Amino acid sequence: MSEPAFTVADLGGTTLRTARYDTGTGTLTDIRRTPTDGMARHPGAPVPELQDRVVRQLADLTAEAVGRHGSTALAVAFAGPVTADGRVVTAPTVWGERGDPLPLRLRLEERLGLPVVVVNDLTAAVWRYVTGPGEQPFCLITVSSGIGSKVYRAGEVLLDPEGHGGEIGHWTCDPSPHAPLCDCGGRGHLGGIASGRGLQAAARRAALADPDGYARSYLGLAAPAADLLDNRTLVAAIRADDPFATAVLRGGLAHLASAVTSVFTSIGVRRYVLMGGFALAVGPRFARLLTEEIERLGCFGLTTEEIRRMVELGAPDDDHGLIGAGRLLAARSTTRQAVTVA
Repeated sequence: MSEPAFTVADLGGTTLRTARYDTGTGTLTDIRRTPTDGMARHPGAPVPELQDRVVRQLADLTAEAVGRHGSTALAVAFAGPVTADGRVVTAPTVWGERGDPLPLRLRLEERLGLPVVVVNDLTAAVWRYVTGPGEQPFCLITVSSGIGSKVYRAGEVLLDPEGHGGEIGHWTCDPSPHAPLCDCGGRGHLGGIASGRGLQAAARRAALADPDGYARSYLGLAAPAADLLDNRTLVAAIRADDPFATAVLRGGLAHLASAVTSVFTSIGVRRYVLMGGFALAVGPRFARLLTEEIERLGCFGLTTEEIRRMVELGAPDDDHGLIGAGRLLAARSTTRQAVTVA
């Protein structure tokens, strides 16, 4: 008897992806991409209209995928807070303003006629790194255009029923009145300071504050005008150990390290997995510099050698949500079978 297949989807602000997850091999096939039919394609459209567009698009594409895959279930990784019963609370990158909560799981189950799981995209990504029921606690942190986090402990991702939890990107780490703005509109949030977008802005500010230092740096040679500086250039400069760019990164990592030490001291998590476009582009140097900042701050009760084993890089691809969604479905299916047998 062949292993069951699941259909998985990863819906972000710009791209919707579907794939077939093979429960026997834990691999993806039939990966298909299409632009998300949200506010990026329909700027200015009202929230209810965008919600209807996204639901209709997701339902149509997953129905086709379920038919191709012979699926027994669907899991959706969604870019926004999701409640325990599969309602999307907000989706700033998909339809902008808050709007009414969207019962996405219910709408999809009515259309597809099979079990559906809807979770936050980072919650799904966590499950990629869960290898079995005895998995030790860890915190997954994504550093890309923003910063997000989720903690896995005792067989589950730590969230309250309304989807709250694991949002260190919106921790106010700089309370000063002129702190950088976050994309959410808040000021001084970690995501507005230590994300790829935040660090790019910090590098431009540093260039204006020290034009001679900037001109002598790798950044100044590659982008003579500060407003021409992009993240690709910033990443290349950091990887080349450019002092100016590295100092900018360390400034952001000091805040991220403080967040890590706070998670450790509050709930004792000792493993931190880094993913996201910016962190993975910088690569091992990002993990090493973050570890140095954590060492500088210290973790109460841990030795230097223990601190140096805390941070690791995730897989260098963008399949975290799809693979994680498949593993989450597999884990829940196994649990249901065990309960039925018992």
